[in-house]
Amino acid sequence: MSGSGSIDRPRFLWVVTGATLAFLFAPLVVVAVFSFNSSASLTTLDGASLRWYRAFFDDADLLASLRLSVVIAVIASVASVALGTLVAVGIRRGSRRVGGATNGSVFLRVLTPETATGVALLLLFTQLGIPLSTTTVVVSHTVLCLAFVAVVVGSRLALLNPEVEDAAMDLGATRLHAFRLVALPVLWPSIVAAGLLSFVLSFDNFITSFFTSGVGVPPLPVRIYGMLKFGVTPVVNAIGVLMLLATVLAVGLSLLLTAQVRKLRGSRPEEVARG
Repeated sequence: MSGSGSIDRPRFLWVVTGATLAFLFAPLVVVAVFSFNSSASLTTLDGASLRWYRAFFDDADLLASLRLSVVIAVIASVASVALGTLVAVGIRRGSRRVGGATNGSVFLRVLTPETATGVALLLLFTQLGIPLSTTTVVVSHTVLCLAFVAVVVGSRLALLNPEVEDAAMDLGATRLHAFRLVALPVLWPSIVAAGLLSFVLSFDNFITSFFTSGVGVPPLPVRIYGMLKFGVTPVVNAIGVLMLLATVLAVGLSLLLTAQVRKLRGSRPEEVARG
């Protein structure tokens, strides 16, 4: 409190920020520490060891689920980037009335609870007679990530003056060539960043995977959920740390590309296209 009785706002905000960060990251620190525990205890540290990481890499079932999750994430990322970029271009370069309605639908999809989406996809596949499999998981993850790609790419495309593409067409370029030569050089950092975001969203997704995966090898998050039914083991901690590292790496690359996008915002689109 200051002399006038008001709250010391900067100090108070620092306390709230520190408490929030501690609440968010303390569980991750605990998981990381106990993933190196030499014993199976989840409450007592008995020395450092890589025992549980070796147990993970020696488990054929876990490795199969890991490979499946990576494959699903890669395919879903590529598909969602391709479709989401087309949606973003349609919203920003198409009819204003149709683009406005589509943009609202995209944001509605982003805000829709994932549980509702997962149940809806499950009912859709069931009603169409499509058996649940890896294909249904890939389709579902693509639907999940597509809206995020459209938002990320569309926000960058909105900053590009369409008159630059019109000038290219006045010089003899077709609309497709104008987009490829003028817009894509400016959009590629956003497209790659959206792809990395899609990979992260797909790789560690549980809810949609749980509702749309069938028999056979499950994705890694679903496999972990099945393991937890029989009790928590330090192997789960090791898996969590590895997934966290993969996520941090992807997010770090995405942040670097976002910084590149910010630099491009200060450049004229025609200069970027020539570069």
